[in-house]
Amino acid sequence: MSAAADLRRLVNSYQVSQAIHVAAILGIADLLADGSRSSDDLAEATETNPRALYRLLRALAAFGVLHEDGNRMFSLTELGEPLRSDVPESVAGWAAFIGRPNHRDSWGALAESIRTGENAFLLAHGVGVWEYRAEHPEEGAIFDRAMAANSNVVLRSLLDAYDFGRFGTIVDVGGGNGTLLAGLLEAHPELRGVLFDQPHVVEGVDLGERGMVVAGSFFESVPDGGDAYLLKWIIHDWEDEESIAILRNVCSRGGTLLLVERILGPPNETPEGKLSDLNMLVGPGGQERTLEEFESLLEAAGYELVGTTPTESGMFVIEGAPAG
Repeated sequence: MSAAADLRRLVNSYQVSQAIHVAAILGIADLLADGSRSSDDLAEATETNPRALYRLLRALAAFGVLHEDGNRMFSLTELGEPLRSDVPESVAGWAAFIGRPNHRDSWGALAESIRTGENAFLLAHGVGVWEYRAEHPEEGAIFDRAMAANSNVVLRSLLDAYDFGRFGTIVDVGGGNGTLLAGLLEAHPELRGVLFDQPHVVEGVDLGERGMVVAGSFFESVPDGGDAYLLKWIIHDWEDEESIAILRNVCSRGGTLLLVERILGPPNETPEGKLSDLNMLVGPGGQERTLEEFESLLEAAGYELVGTTPTESGMFVIEGAPAG
């Protein structure tokens, strides 16, 4: 295949992601969980146009997400299985999020963001992403489901790579609906946990007898009493000034710092991390960082870097301890 053809596939890859997004919001994979079904049957179940749905399904089959069995019968492939909502490493929540108009429109403002250095979401919508989601709770709920799905994907790799059971109490700072913390508590029966996030995020969350739920803002303070403070995908949402403010509030409580983040690799490597870095510019306005940048950030917040632990998911556990 020529370089031009390879590049064209990259240029057109947004079409594939949007097709997967539509399949996710229609629940196609869940409908195929028990076996193959016809496109007409799926159209009736999803209340969609039969001809239009068939065109979507056959396109996904051409990319290996589905398999067309003949007579317009479709089944899930191994690649398509994670689009089910009921599997441990489901991608359905993330696929449902990335095709939302507010997210797409932000990426549409990327050129202006590159020209000005300003956050693309703010340029596209006139408010920052967190304010927007607070004003549009339905979009916030979609985002929270996406983050929970991503946490499920990362959880197993974290448990395999790092011994969270050596701590008595872990405070999950900005822990969303508690998906990750619940997984840690289940894996370590002696562990206790504190889930900390904004009131509308943690409302109604129940972590059982070994889990406490506390509402608040990490820009103001964080709960005390933790042997370790876990921040998964929090620091990459913010630029250095805000990140240091968050980390200083955590550092004031003592205990081990555990950041779960990507670490950017050298030039010409880690494409997922560098696309995620663009996603931070587009969405929340933060950034992905190199290990040296994390070390400088921790030092400015009163920590010293203890070490890093890689995981199979591509995430790292970055461990820090209060300096001095």
